[in-house]
Amino acid sequence: MNLTELTPKQIASWDAIADHRLVICDGSVRSGKSVGADVAWIDFCRHAHDGNLLMAGKTERTLKRNVVDPLIEILGNRRCRYVGGSGELWVCGRRVYLVGANDERAEEKIRGLTLIGAYVDEASTIPESFWTMLLSRLSLENARLIATTNPDSPAHWLKVKYLDRAAELGLARFQFRLPDNPHLPPSFVDAIRREYTGLWRKRLVEGEWCVAEGAIYEDWDPERHVVKASQLPAIARLLSVGIDYGTTHRTRGYLLGISAEPVPRLVVIDEWAPPTLTDAEFSGDYRRWIGARDPEWVCVDPAAASFKRQLFMDGISNVMNASNAVVSGIRTVASLLATDRLIVSDACVELQKELPGYVWDPKATLRGEDAPVKVNDDCCDALRYAVASTRTLWGTSVPMTLPVDLEEAA
Repeated sequence: MNLTELTPKQIASWDAIADHRLVICDGSVRSGKSVGADVAWIDFCRHAHDGNLLMAGKTERTLKRNVVDPLIEILGNRRCRYVGGSGELWVCGRRVYLVGANDERAEEKIRGLTLIGAYVDEASTIPESFWTMLLSRLSLENARLIATTNPDSPAHWLKVKYLDRAAELGLARFQFRLPDNPHLPPSFVDAIRREYTGLWRKRLVEGEWCVAEGAIYEDWDPERHVVKASQLPAIARLLSVGIDYGTTHRTRGYLLGISAEPVPRLVVIDEWAPPTLTDAEFSGDYRRWIGARDPEWVCVDPAAASFKRQLFMDGISNVMNASNAVVSGIRTVASLLATDRLIVSDACVELQKELPGYVWDPKATLRGEDAPVKVNDDCCDALRYAVASTRTLWGTSVPMTLPVDLEEAA
C-alpha cells in the first residue's frame, strides 16, 4: 500500500492516536475507516512503550478476515505473521493477542491482562461487558485503544455512552462516508447504493445511527414478488429447504432454487406447512412433501436437535444447522427483495400472509438492539434459513442490483 494515497480523514485518525486514549472510526461500509485504523495500529505497534497488545472482534475468524489479513497484505509475511491455533499475531516484532468477543463470557478472556494498546474491529458487535473490561485493562501510561464500527441503533451502548460523550471523554471520533474514499470505482458506489434500501441504506451507505422501526421487509410487494406456481421460471438448481421447527409453535419449511434465466433469481418454490406432530411424524410428512425433489441441503433450526436426528435416522444425510445470524440474514433477504432477485410461488400461502406483518420489536430498539417481534415469525425464519444458509452457493450467481428499468424508475 502506498501511504501517500491515504485521505486527509484517514491521516487525521492516525495522528489522533498521539493525543487521545480512545479513537473510534464509524460510518459507511467501504468508506476507508478500516484502512486508516489499520495503518494507525501498525504505527502504534512499532513505537508503543513496552506492554501487551491485543486485537478483538466478534470472533477470531472475523477478526482475521477483516483486519489480520489486510495487515499481512500491507506488511508482508516477514513483518506480520499470524500463528494459527495460538491466538497470536506478530506485528513488526511485537506479539499481539487475538480475542473473539461474541458473548458476555468473553470478558473473562482478558481479566488480569495489563495492556498498552488494543484494536477493536466492529465494536458495536461486541458485548458492552467486554468493552468495559477492556478499558480497565488499558492501565499503562500512554495506553491507547483504536476501534472501527458500522452504525447501529441510536440507543446502542457504544453511541449513547461513548460516541455521544466524545468531548466529555476526550474521545477522538471520526465519521466516514462513501465520498471519503475516493479510490472506490464509481460502478461499485452505484451498485452498493442500489443494493441497500431502507434501514440498511441509512446505516451502511449513509452512515447514520438510525432506529429500526416498522415493517422489516418494507419492499415486499406481492405484485412484484409473487408468481403463479404454473408460471415459475425453470429451475437450474435446487439449493435448500429451510425449516423452522416447533413443538409449541408452527413448523414451516421452504424449498429454494435458482432460476435458469439469463440473470438468475432465487425462487421460493414450495411451502411445507404441517400440523403439530411428533418428530417421527414430522420426518415422514416432510419426506412425503419433498418427494423426488433433491435439494442440496436441508437447513434446520439449530435448536431442533431431536428433529435433525430423526431426519438423519430416516436416511436424510444432507441436514445442516441453519445460519442463525438473524440481522445479517434479514439484511440479505431484504436486499434480494429490494432488487427483485427473490420471487415466491403463490403456493406459499402462509408465507404471503406473514411477510407484511413481520416487524421490528420496539422494546428491543429501546435496548439498542435490532430484533423482530417474536410472534408469527415461523415462515419468515424458515425463509431466512433457506436463503442465508446457502449464500456461498448462490452469491456469485444472483446479483443483488436493480434491473435497469426499475433503477430508472426509482
